[in-house]
Amino acid sequence: MGSMSRRTRLLAVYASTPLVILVLIGGLLGAARPGAAGQQGAEHLKVFVDVLRLTAGAYVEPPDMEKVMDGAMRGLTDGLDPLSSYLPPAEVRALDAGTPLPAADVGITLSKQYYLLVVGVRDGSPAARAGIRSGDFIRAIDDMATRDMSAHTGTRLLAGEAGSRTMLLILRANTPEPRPIELVRELPAATRATARRLPGGQAYVRVSSFGPGATEEIRTAVASLGTAARGGVIIDLRDTADGTPEEGIAAAKLFVKSGTVATLASRKAAPVVTTAGASDGTLTMPVALLVSIGTGNAAEIFAAALADNGRASLVGTPTAGLAGVQTVVRLPDGHGLLLTTARYVRADGTPTHGERLRPDVLVDMPIVGFDDAPAAEATDDALDRALELLRTAAVPAVQ
Repeated sequence: MGSMSRRTRLLAVYASTPLVILVLIGGLLGAARPGAAGQQGAEHLKVFVDVLRLTAGAYVEPPDMEKVMDGAMRGLTDGLDPLSSYLPPAEVRALDAGTPLPAADVGITLSKQYYLLVVGVRDGSPAARAGIRSGDFIRAIDDMATRDMSAHTGTRLLAGEAGSRTMLLILRANTPEPRPIELVRELPAATRATARRLPGGQAYVRVSSFGPGATEEIRTAVASLGTAARGGVIIDLRDTADGTPEEGIAAAKLFVKSGTVATLASRKAAPVVTTAGASDGTLTMPVALLVSIGTGNAAEIFAAALADNGRASLVGTPTAGLAGVQTVVRLPDGHGLLLTTARYVRADGTPTHGERLRPDVLVDMPIVGFDDAPAAEATDDALDRALELLRTAAVPAVQ
């Protein structure tokens, strides 16, 4: 009975795999031109089926075909971008039910790069206080390896009830061994933008999130700086990857008086273009933006809008390249595909998603070890270069 059951499963796989893959290719590539593109897709499909049959028939022992297929589907989506993923049925059911994430979390925004990759770390969060940084990798969450885990699943695991604990295994580029770090989940702070005058009197605004209300907080923060902001303001977006595209666009309109603020492009629909209106662009002072590898999502859309409209210079490192929109495609067996189906593009058509923003002034960020003590007189080279731009009037203002 056991061998017949296995044989039946293999036959079912042989029969269904071409259909499933054809459905995927048809759905994802249906907009492509017929001819060479379609022929190439058919050739890839044939190779895939051949590999599947050889694996099932020639591997040293009968393989677990469900595991093989799961691995194939994960490989398909992993090869697209860091946010596209193959979802298990439980995740699809939660999305279908509209189940919201618990309100408390550890303050990390994730993407995928072999393991889960820390993109942004929210100011004052449990992760920030524990010394977790943008660019760190999470190898495990509560003893669950992240190699085959999507960023979507990882985000759900990091959320929970306030006061609950989670153990992360963190790997840093310059550290040979991963570091276990236990975090206690907390409710996010309500403040998203803060302002202060630097020691030289210059205006500085820190934006830690583009969550709901961030636009008004940025407006209020700049206004609170009074005359200090007239000569220019530095807006710090480093490690900021939290929030919604809509909030990033709304915040950009504070500084952009006319022209295109954002363009969302997809394969099957006309681009969605957002332009500044008559009441926009009320903040006219020069702007310098501090960016880093942790600047993603709404923060990248905001930065691209200001840079493309000549309203700001970017100082720091290339950004995260995560300005896309994901859509769930449900599969017959209960699994799902979370696919990037649209992405924000710049004025010249270059996509921000996957391409990153390149700063006008490149300033490298040092990699700090887990146990490295902060220097007694630590300097902020990116901030110093931004101040230099403002002093030399190298940052544009609205005329």
